[in-house]
Amino acid sequence: MYPWEKIDPKQDSTLRILHECVKRGFDVAITHPQNLTIRDSVTYSYCKTFKKVNKISVSMVKFYRSSEFEKGMRPLNEFDVIFMRDNPPLDPLVLNFLDSIKDEVFIMNAVDGLREANNKIYTAAYHDPKHELIPATHVSKNIDYLIRTIEESENEKMILKPLDGYGGRGVIVIEKSAMHNIKSLLEFYINKSKGESNYVILQDYIEGAEKGDVRVLMLNGKPIGALRRVPAKGDVRSNISAGGSVEKYRLNKADKILCAEVGKKLVQDGIFYAGLDIIGSKLVEVNVLSPGTITDINRLNNVKLQTKIVDYLETVVSVWRIKKEKFRPEDMYENK
Repeated sequence: MYPWEKIDPKQDSTLRILHECVKRGFDVAITHPQNLTIRDSVTYSYCKTFKKVNKISVSMVKFYRSSEFEKGMRPLNEFDVIFMRDNPPLDPLVLNFLDSIKDEVFIMNAVDGLREANNKIYTAAYHDPKHELIPATHVSKNIDYLIRTIEESENEKMILKPLDGYGGRGVIVIEKSAMHNIKSLLEFYINKSKGESNYVILQDYIEGAEKGDVRVLMLNGKPIGALRRVPAKGDVRSNISAGGSVEKYRLNKADKILCAEVGKKLVQDGIFYAGLDIIGSKLVEVNVLSPGTITDINRLNNVKLQTKIVDYLETVVSVWRIKKEKFRPEDMYENK
């Protein structure tokens, strides 16, 4: 996961999942990508393991502040579950470490799924020729091509964002009326790293985007909670980390059709937990590393999504133990 010290206990989603696991009496540890180690062909990590206590506070702030850890190296194959909750971009070497234990431990999300879906190309490459589910999307670092795409677009506005961004960082609206500025803007986005160019995403603007987007949390291919994120005044980004606010939201028929279509593919690809960003019942982004909003969805709907998530983990582990090598987590998906 991301650093424990950077958690905001009032808001953090990972803390809710950790709290639920500790509350159930599990052996729970946290670690970070830089701590991964291989010793004598066994994959270890330097971990901080929650010390057992008699009483677990229901207050997330108190739980966070009172948590104590035992520190030390632990072999990763002694765990039943590894839950990936690091922030993008994902270091591909992390997946190479996890490759060595993926047949012994349930990893959420699967190594191959993370390898395929941990950046925005996953959404952009989704086969939807009629753009019924996903707006027309282009990924490139060729400035001439991108300018031509903007000029040929039937829309007056498009969305531009960096391929490896998260939390709304770098997301802007570009307009044809400002074409004289676009080349300079693309050069800044693509060539901002010395000696290395960066890919950007260019996406058709969806009408109503200025009113915000919908975040849907998906578990085992099914939606378990949703909310609407509303941009702060004067900002196109609706991400909470970018100053947006949240509202209660109920999925409509078109949203449910989208979730069913995308959910089936997610599970097939080994993505068992994800956050979908939707505008106008079209998929804009899939977040597979550390999607948030659990806290806000809980508050708006008087639920505890972390209990559903940990219930799912317990079920996977119990079935895995019975079926051993015959078990595939994607077999638990019910296509109804």
